[in-house]
Amino acid sequence: MADAVERPDGLDGEGAVVLDAKGLRALAHPVRVQLVGLLRKYGPSTATRLAERLGVNSGTASYHLRQLGAAGFVEEDTERGNARERWWRSVHRTTSFNDPELAEREPEAALAYLQSIAAIYTLRTQQTLNGLQTMPRAWRNTFDMSDWALRLTPEETATLYRELTDVIARYRRDAPETAACAPEGAERVAVITQILPELDAPAASPLPSSPQEEEGSPTS
Repeated sequence: MADAVERPDGLDGEGAVVLDAKGLRALAHPVRVQLVGLLRKYGPSTATRLAERLGVNSGTASYHLRQLGAAGFVEEDTERGNARERWWRSVHRTTSFNDPELAEREPEAALAYLQSIAAIYTLRTQQTLNGLQTMPRAWRNTFDMSDWALRLTPEETATLYRELTDVIARYRRDAPETAACAPEGAERVAVITQILPELDAPAASPLPSSPQEEEGSPTS
């Protein structure tokens, strides 16, 4: 799975955190997912500045930052803070959540977390669409939204996933501390992968062939 704050297994490395039950519950809130994502994307910031980006009040942002701090996702940036202003930074660069057993043990937290990720994907797409007409033509021509309908086995789907992550891993990662080292003309590009199984509906039940079946009596 990949999201605003996580990356596929093939891209895991230094600075990655694998969600356990405690971490999953801590991130099972859309504001917290967005806060971690903003700190990773833009670097250290204050609750006030983060709140402005999210459209929430600073008290809400401060509360969720403290909860994230207690869970080990963010920490106070003491080099920047002072008596009046508290700065926060992300502890990790990426998050990995690909544990079916954990998802089964914590179904509500897993669903809340993944729904937050899906909402962020939608927001990112809409923000790009809103600015598409004012983009330089070179960048406007790179924009793409495509989907392909495939019929695969679970094993083939897993292979497709690995192959996609291998391709993405060949390209330059974006991070606040490395932006200055990127070549001229390089901008942030979001690559969002979604592999969505669409299982065929079960075959329609045969029409009742006897009064007993018609009344709902068991037939086996």
